[in-house]
Amino acid sequence: MLAKYAIVVRRAGALTAIAAAIMVAVCAALVGAKGLYGALIGVAIVTVFFGLSVLVVGRAARISPQAMMVAALVTYLVKIVGLAVVVSILHGMTAFSDRCLGVTAIVCILVWCAAQAVVAIKIKMLYVEPEQQSHHPAARQGG
Repeated sequence: MLAKYAIVVRRAGALTAIAAAIMVAVCAALVGAKGLYGALIGVAIVTVFFGLSVLVVGRAARISPQAMMVAALVTYLVKIVGLAVVVSILHGMTAFSDRCLGVTAIVCILVWCAAQAVVAIKIKMLYVEPEQQSHHPAARQGG
């Protein structure tokens, strides 16, 4: 399961990196230096937040599916609180375009989520690992 999860993460990351590069170029071209800075901050926020999820959930997956679920939920809650803190810190700053930051972050998040879904469907990743066949004689006879 971890090998297929790694494939999903790599492909989603590659597609998100392409989208991020496009958004940085578009924001820089349309808004200038402030657009560039805003887009780069948006990319940095998305990278840190999704990187944190991949790291924590990937490590927890090595322990058990239950640990993976708990790690995913806790990481999600931490990211929500972290996002609130980051937004409150950045509120009112004029060194960058807040619209470019927001639009870039939203585009990167949507590309990441869509890419994960499409790749997971295409590689037919199982949600639950099938149980191994038992070597007990009663299990083979059906009773």
